[in-house]
Amino acid sequence: MKVRPQYPDHQSQPLPTTHRASGRTGLASRRMFRLGILATAALGTLGAVAGAAQAVTIDEGYSSDHGGMAFANNETLALSNIETPTTFQDSFTVHQYGAVDSANLRNDASAESVYCSPDAPCRAVSLSFQIVTIAGTGIHLDANNYSNADNVHCAGCETVAGAYQFVVDTPAAFTLSDSAKAQLATIHRELNALSDSKLSISDVQSQADALALQVASILKTAAATSPEGPVVRPLNEPSFTPSVKVYRDFQQH
Repeated sequence: MKVRPQYPDHQSQPLPTTHRASGRTGLASRRMFRLGILATAALGTLGAVAGAAQAVTIDEGYSSDHGGMAFANNETLALSNIETPTTFQDSFTVHQYGAVDSANLRNDASAESVYCSPDAPCRAVSLSFQIVTIAGTGIHLDANNYSNADNVHCAGCETVAGAYQFVVDTPAAFTLSDSAKAQLATIHRELNALSDSKLSISDVQSQADALALQVASILKTAAATSPEGPVVRPLNEPSFTPSVKVYRDFQQH
């Protein structure tokens, strides 16, 4: 899978890990800019099955699938000002694709606090969780995961943006089971619940990170227990182990 490096405006803080990046002619390592890898979960071997891509999107977000090309886009914005001093916005979207040749993915969380005073500071929190499943070998992947948090003439304001992108990469197409979707829905509710909490900004970040690890675990189990199929690929094309890659980008002001 080809992963195009991103041009860094700021760096995420990844946990030490490795990831697989394979091209159409073989395996190749790539440096990952800006997209912080929070976790990489290796899965059990699955068989690759041919089939047309069928996009299934759960919750908000833009998704399209045409001619073997998958596109997914999610944007979340929290804007606080004098009239609305406290805002919390989150998105939690699942895009499920079958076999694809390429996938262009974008996940963007933005938060902005504007013109509040030190005596009455603003608080803006934006969190975006994007889950994408793709299948096939030699897929061209363009995964973009961004967060941006800004204070504009807002001394003492708390502004946080966190973007989490989960890419499930398997040779065999699969659909999340009802059980997996129910577990993800529970995490979505827990993410929503952060809006009603009195947690500090650092605790919001810790809770979001913990939820992201739970999502990765659910996706790992879901892919590992999907039915196996016959592996169909050219003899000179290497096999690979399905994986769940989690990209994290977090900004705070």
